[in-house]
Amino acid sequence: MSDIIRIEEEALAAVTAAADLATLDAVRVAELGKKGRVSGLMGALGKMSPEERKTQGPLLNALKDKVDAAIRARKSALEAAELEARLASEKIDLTLPAAPSPAEGALHPVMQVFEEIAAIFGDMGFTVAEGPDIEDDWHNFTALNFPIGHPARETHDTFFMKALEGDTPKVLRTHTSPVQVRTMMEEKPPIRILVPGRVYRNDWDATHTPMFHQVEGLVIEKGIHMGHLKGCLIDFVKAFFEVDTVVSRFRPHFFPFTEPSAEMDVKYSRKGDAIEIGEGDRWMEILGCGMVHPNVLRNCGIDPAVYQGFAFGMGVDRLAMLKYGMPDLRPYFEADPQWSRHYGFSPWLTPSVSGGLS
Repeated sequence: MSDIIRIEEEALAAVTAAADLATLDAVRVAELGKKGRVSGLMGALGKMSPEERKTQGPLLNALKDKVDAAIRARKSALEAAELEARLASEKIDLTLPAAPSPAEGALHPVMQVFEEIAAIFGDMGFTVAEGPDIEDDWHNFTALNFPIGHPARETHDTFFMKALEGDTPKVLRTHTSPVQVRTMMEEKPPIRILVPGRVYRNDWDATHTPMFHQVEGLVIEKGIHMGHLKGCLIDFVKAFFEVDTVVSRFRPHFFPFTEPSAEMDVKYSRKGDAIEIGEGDRWMEILGCGMVHPNVLRNCGIDPAVYQGFAFGMGVDRLAMLKYGMPDLRPYFEADPQWSRHYGFSPWLTPSVSGGLS
């Protein structure tokens, strides 16, 4: 009994005193190895009488378990301390994945096109206006002359928020036109604004995404007519696509908020995978436009007998696809650095009409 107590005290003291893993392993071999002291006592059980084994067996098993548990605990503590010391002393941990190589930042094509459009219309006297992404029914639909039952008011086209009790549900704006409404209600004519921003519609394929970017324009002044609208947009297309000539046409169309309404088409030609805008043998629709509907003017507190105006809207993502040859809209929103490095632009080159756009 006295030998068991003495060996336990000595073994546990040696384990505690072990300052490194090599010393600890030497203690393990000395106590629990084939020729260790505890192993030697365990081997002597076979030479004892049955009565001695009944008393000595449990004591020796308890001794072995205590020494083994102490060695395991000390090993874990020494390994943790060793790792901490390595992390503190080593400047490079070769067990970790390599850090990504530094890459020069690039301006996203959508932001580049936003800047190009703003530069062109800014040269025409437009100022930029902004508004909320979450809109109410009045600003997104009713004020813009959308009748009850219009398809845009349905869930297959529009994302509706959960309605508060006793209130109509708010929507993720389906166009930036609500900003036009807010501006007309807050400011007096003359008004000449450009409205860029994110819009949301329930769609998803190679040329449509649930969230995309749009820019709209609004002019409200006395004596405005369709000729002003056409001249403004033709000049824009020339400047944006950086061509001298644009063959265009304005096809009759329907929008609830304009009358008359039109879609603007331009001629283009295809050379291999490239598209050249301006002239050619094919027509391509670029944007929608029209004269502001008298009902919209009245809803915003403007007398249509005194003031007239025109509005237009276009998809920024689609314009970027046409100008810079991007075949699919979806990678715009996948945050792939390789894609943005391929199509991106230097953030230091600000587009301007005089200095060059792209």
